[in-house]
Amino acid sequence: MIANSLLTQFDLHLFNEGTHAHLYEKLGAHLSGEGAAFAVWAPNADSVSVMGDFNGWNRTANQLEPREASGIWEGFIPGVKHGTMYKYLVHSRVTGAGVEKADPYATFAEPPPRQASVVWDLAYDWYDQSWLAERPVTNGRNAPWAVYEMHLGSWMRMPDEHNRWLTYRELGPRLAEYCKRLGFTHVELMPVMEHPLYSSWGYQVTGYFAPTSRYGTPQDFMFMVDHLHQNGIGVVLDWVPSHFPADEFGLQLFDGTHLYEHADPRQGVHPDWGSSIFNYSRNEVRGFLTSSAMSWLNRYHIDGLRVDAVASMLYLDYSRKQGQWVPNKFGGRENLDAVELLRRFNTEVYQEQPDVQTVAEESTAWPMVSRPTYIGGLGFGMKWDMGWMHDSLEYFSKDPVYRRFEHQRLTFRMLYAWSESYMLPLSHDEVVHGKGSLLNKMPGDDWQKFANLRLLFGWMYAQPGKKLVFMGGEFGQWREWDHDSSLDWHLLNFPEHAGLSQWVGDLNRVLRTEKAMHELDFDPAGFAWIDCTDSDNGVVSLIRRASDPDNLVVAAFNFTPVPRNNYQIGVPFPGYWQELLNSDSPTYGGSGQGNLGGVDAAPIGRHGHRHSITLTLPPLGALFLKHRPEP
Repeated sequence: MIANSLLTQFDLHLFNEGTHAHLYEKLGAHLSGEGAAFAVWAPNADSVSVMGDFNGWNRTANQLEPREASGIWEGFIPGVKHGTMYKYLVHSRVTGAGVEKADPYATFAEPPPRQASVVWDLAYDWYDQSWLAERPVTNGRNAPWAVYEMHLGSWMRMPDEHNRWLTYRELGPRLAEYCKRLGFTHVELMPVMEHPLYSSWGYQVTGYFAPTSRYGTPQDFMFMVDHLHQNGIGVVLDWVPSHFPADEFGLQLFDGTHLYEHADPRQGVHPDWGSSIFNYSRNEVRGFLTSSAMSWLNRYHIDGLRVDAVASMLYLDYSRKQGQWVPNKFGGRENLDAVELLRRFNTEVYQEQPDVQTVAEESTAWPMVSRPTYIGGLGFGMKWDMGWMHDSLEYFSKDPVYRRFEHQRLTFRMLYAWSESYMLPLSHDEVVHGKGSLLNKMPGDDWQKFANLRLLFGWMYAQPGKKLVFMGGEFGQWREWDHDSSLDWHLLNFPEHAGLSQWVGDLNRVLRTEKAMHELDFDPAGFAWIDCTDSDNGVVSLIRRASDPDNLVVAAFNFTPVPRNNYQIGVPFPGYWQELLNSDSPTYGGSGQGNLGGVDAAPIGRHGHRHSITLTLPPLGALFLKHRPEP
């Protein structure tokens, strides 16, 4: 054991066993005394050295030593300081060649396209103690979740400064103020982990422990998270354990062998992206990925991890034809090693950080994705409801005259809604690659497009499940998302766009203030249809309930441009029903049809209830009503 080594015998045992979830504290570069300790896993190397600006990038001056049979090389190098740039020269005993590699456990890197890792002290004074103390409630499954998904490089740019993107420190205050104004509870950041290709949007990760240096230092990123927390906004990160790029300086062929990835291309190459697939059967790889997740949660106070492309991990034949995949030991298509990794990841996360959430982007019917591991589930806190998203967008794309034939797309979800704990996503994937923006997916003239989009958001917020909206959709951007330019913020100067933005803000307000709209998102007791069969009129009505069954909100939707006057629906209580929200209000850009603030129930039975209310349902409109004992 070398001097200043951070690795104990127990660390080595857990590392080789695949159960070490804090490898970021042991591997990589760590400042200590008058230098830094380095440790890297390269079991098939015959030598490893550290080269950097501290030794003139000398390839042999600072050799590391192998640590027993662990496959780890380590050493202490005096004179290394905060900000020192470095790489490993990994000389393979298999290929006989030496390759310069970035540190897989680096906490910081040079701005791309440069590739060196940077020794970095992560000391930071946090001021989010109040947020963390309240997080078990505000971040819980019964809390309101209105997630604003965004891409750091294209949310807002500085047109007067050559279209440059904002830094983490510039983003923090702007993003916090915007999310507070619109009532979003969380932001979800598309991958911030270091990636060489900006146009990959962060999904081709090379630095699994490092926030990208494009927008600043790790402390700058901490400042952004801290500032959001101090303003009551949670932070969810996109995390990508499904694949990694084949750049030579990265994980690919790290010690001249397929160390992190499968050697067999039927298992090791992603057919859709040409990237490398992690070898989940290797203990050390599982520890690497689990430690990456825990690093973001512990070092950066992250409140949730959304796991990308889970379906591609779970199925050995994902996007492959017959003969292009290798069955598991039972002859099946399930990737048993990936299942084990995901279960271990979720177990570690919830054991150590029970008040955070993990969210799976899983697009198939794999059972029990968001159910506990001890009953056979994968252990995620939530799962994206891709079925709802596809059905809803398909329905809303239809001219209203044809919607009566697509009515089941609105109602089918409730046949499976309680099988998982769902988050409803209108994500970045739906506004790129020629799919058009949300606004441009809507049929009709401009007025109808805006009315339809307000209706879509209203329908989404009335559904049980947590909510996610990608940036730009909330104010009706006309064009597709472009990662090389800012959102079209000037559109907010036009009343129809400003009205849509206010509608989303008011939906968020009601979501947060009315327990019936969020408390039982994952419980059948929180939802009931009033009438879901009136396809001829294009009308649906429903009830959302809180744990107190008398605390409820009624919602009614008219999916046609024809106003429905004197439309009767059953309600559970007599008395006055106040109109909480009306998407056709002139404030939002609507035509102003409605119910003058509310209606009185009549003792006329309807839809299985003893009382009913008679409504004016505005064209392409959504109504939310709440029972009040007195008008």
